[in-house]
Amino acid sequence: MTALWAPEAKFRIWFEIEAHATDALAELGVVPKEAAAAIWERGAFEVDRIDAIEAEVKHDVIAFLTNVAEHVGPEARFMHQGMTSSDVLDTCLAVQLARATDILLEDLDRLLEVIKRRAYEHKLTPTIGRSHGIHAEPVTFGLKLAQAYAEFARNRDRLVAARADVATCAISGAVGTFANIDPRVEAHVADKMGLTVEPVSTQVIPRDRHAMYFATLGVIASSIERLATEIRHLQRTEVLEAEEYFSPGQKGSSAMPHKRNPVLTENLTGLARMVRGYVTPALENVALWHERDISHSSVERYIGPDATITLDFALARLTGVVDKLVVYPARMQKNLDRMGGLVHSQRVLLALTQAGVSREDAYRLVQRNAMKVWDSDGELSLLDLLKADPEVTAALGAQDIEEKFDLDYHFKHVDTIFARVFGEAA
Repeated sequence: MTALWAPEAKFRIWFEIEAHATDALAELGVVPKEAAAAIWERGAFEVDRIDAIEAEVKHDVIAFLTNVAEHVGPEARFMHQGMTSSDVLDTCLAVQLARATDILLEDLDRLLEVIKRRAYEHKLTPTIGRSHGIHAEPVTFGLKLAQAYAEFARNRDRLVAARADVATCAISGAVGTFANIDPRVEAHVADKMGLTVEPVSTQVIPRDRHAMYFATLGVIASSIERLATEIRHLQRTEVLEAEEYFSPGQKGSSAMPHKRNPVLTENLTGLARMVRGYVTPALENVALWHERDISHSSVERYIGPDATITLDFALARLTGVVDKLVVYPARMQKNLDRMGGLVHSQRVLLALTQAGVSREDAYRLVQRNAMKVWDSDGELSLLDLLKADPEVTAALGAQDIEEKFDLDYHFKHVDTIFARVFGEAA
């Protein structure tokens, strides 16, 4: 990913855009075919030389063309015929973003593969589901990971769409009218560079495309943070249901030898903030003056490499975290049992209503017993209290109440959810 944004890669793309455009011009009879051939045969450039010329002329594309001409010779005068700098710069950026996206899509594929494997590994590993950070009802750890898989699968679809949106070519000349260059040149360059034709470029490609692209990267970063935050919470000492792999010889604190900190997922949280930080500048780039200005250019020189490189790194890091994540099923079960069966309260509530008790009375009966368990910090048993409550037993027998505390009941549709997420038979 880093190499994609290096000066050598950028200038190579510039050269290919110019050379392909000259080929098309030669086919149209605008320039000699010998000139187009000479550009491919003798065309070369040196980054240091381009920088030296730019220091004098204060224009990057002119510096590049001057350096290439030093290698090509007199035929170089046919390069850039009817083109403007934005034709090169915007088309190059489209190529770079498209290629960067291909790397990010590969990253997402690897992440999805790892999440799926771990989800099936823990498909029926019971754990507590939490709302507001408080015990709610049982879920499985596999379901937690299935949710993450579905989210990143949606992100993959979004990224494919964003790639299509941003991968457009503009070779339309000053103010985008094609006055001095045939639209067929644009179509030829687009085909050669793996892009589509920009319908109307106004000299620059409209930046709503780029805004959507970087917004998509921001959404993916937020999904990374969502999963990273979940892992950070699960690693807390009071919870400790899962934790990052702690390698032999690793040290968690310079002061406290016992520490095993969630440093990778904390790092991912910070990286997600950085990627999202590039979204607002991309949105502000949309409003350019008239047909063009270059207020967007300095922004994109930062956010193009930084956002894609950072997200590439973050996706790779998250893949490693999930791949090596240490899961503690026994601790999950212990936490499930910690609050004396409170997690089964809804089933008793519903059973009471089915037995003819009003919802308001059913809620009152279950809640008054549940609060006793809550106040005892789980030392009391909700099952025992309900079985000893005459108002409850007037509607439900002891066996009926006990049946409502069956943990497996909560997992009867796990196969259905997995089939929805992974597209496989339940």
